[in-house]
Amino acid sequence: MFQQTFKNIDDILHKDAGCGSELDYVEQTSWVLFLKYLDDLEKDKATAAKLTGKTYTNIIDPEYQWANWAAPKLIDGKIDHNALTGDDLADFVNIKLFPYFKKFKASALSPDTIEYKIGEIFSELKNRIQSGYNLREVINRIDELRFRTHAEKHEMSHLYEDKIKNMGNAGRNGGEYYTPRPLIKTIIKVVDPKIGNTIYDGAVGSAGFLCEAFDYLASAGSATKSGLSTGDWEKLQKKTFYGKEKKSLAYIIGTMNMILHGVEAPNIVHTNTLAENITDIQEKDRYDIILANPPFGGKERAEVQQNFPIKTGETASLFLQHFIKILKAGGKAGIVIKNTFLSNTDNASVSLRKLLLENCNLHTVLDLPGGTFTGAGVKTVVLFFEKGSATKKTWFYQLNLDRNLGKGNPLNEKDLAEFIALQKLALSGVEGTAETENSWSINIKDIDQTTFDLSAKNPNKKEEAALRKPAAILKEIKALDEESAAVLNSIKALL
Repeated sequence: MFQQTFKNIDDILHKDAGCGSELDYVEQTSWVLFLKYLDDLEKDKATAAKLTGKTYTNIIDPEYQWANWAAPKLIDGKIDHNALTGDDLADFVNIKLFPYFKKFKASALSPDTIEYKIGEIFSELKNRIQSGYNLREVINRIDELRFRTHAEKHEMSHLYEDKIKNMGNAGRNGGEYYTPRPLIKTIIKVVDPKIGNTIYDGAVGSAGFLCEAFDYLASAGSATKSGLSTGDWEKLQKKTFYGKEKKSLAYIIGTMNMILHGVEAPNIVHTNTLAENITDIQEKDRYDIILANPPFGGKERAEVQQNFPIKTGETASLFLQHFIKILKAGGKAGIVIKNTFLSNTDNASVSLRKLLLENCNLHTVLDLPGGTFTGAGVKTVVLFFEKGSATKKTWFYQLNLDRNLGKGNPLNEKDLAEFIALQKLALSGVEGTAETENSWSINIKDIDQTTFDLSAKNPNKKEEAALRKPAAILKEIKALDEESAAVLNSIKALL
């Protein structure tokens, strides 16, 4: 149901003059989808209140409720043909609807309320669907969707993720928003957050790490007989997930992605994380868990670099300093970074590796193959570390697959199953049990103490025989031919 609806909406938006790419399709589908979701959420809350004998007060005034402006119904349940359309609909949305929701930010009681998030979203967005007739078609399609049951919400949130993935392949740096979900799930399994932990992503993008962490913790509760307590559910909703995002579209998509996954008022802030001076970070600002894939290859201005003790323009290196500083003592992290971090010889990279190894236990490095990130030509590694004690030993795992990764052949969870199993053995401390053709350990005291080079050079992988040059092959063929001729001549002499 959701998949076909999304495809139909893309076809409608493709015809609209205001929407030029997959990025626009996602953005414009999002705000309409969000308002329909809010309508179903309010209905569910009203029903729940009625069952307990309480009264529910709607967040949204009657004029701006979905059933009144977007999808007024006839007795037979079909949309009233007198519903706003064309210029009337476009004018209502642009002149009345968006300004109305924008005011929610100022009137909300606190930032951790859904009212505040509604206000933030509509402060950042604008309606790009120029034709009121196309907008009417989009609304009619989305009105057919239901978000009432857990299964419906689950299916819809995953298909929304697929739309974000397509957006990530659409250019305009969209790829910064999307990390393959099998990789995110694997990182979360290794880090293994618990209910009560605070979880942070300072480069939140489409909030993939936070959404998957929410699913991981919520499913851990549903796996027990008693399920999640009211207190645990409240913690998951309001006191667990935190994020920051610099770019407007990514911020909007990330916020809505979390709401559509079931976190009603995500603690995501629209800000440049790197503009904060890390010397100002205090204990109250720190988190138990950090899960992130910071953008790499970007360059930050000189004034931003002044916020960090190790000066560098490389965005990912600045983020890593931020993450080390903002992680609590005893806290755990799983961070994706370019594999050149392990071996770069510039002063900043050497200083950063030294900082990481001296302040944290870098217990695991996952070396990923090229093609893991669709459209990105760089190789990456995942750093797993705990803050509070220096690194003595690091276990490496090199993901060697028997196929090339790409858009039509992406990474899957099965590819990473051996890594998860061996990583548990590696951390158990049983000597040699996690040593395979694809994995090995290094003692930090044995590496170069001036460069702290951590290159992922696999000592267990068998060296493949080098391909010979054509001239050498031809020379051997000639020698074999001459040998064969000599044998034939010997046989002829005997006849």
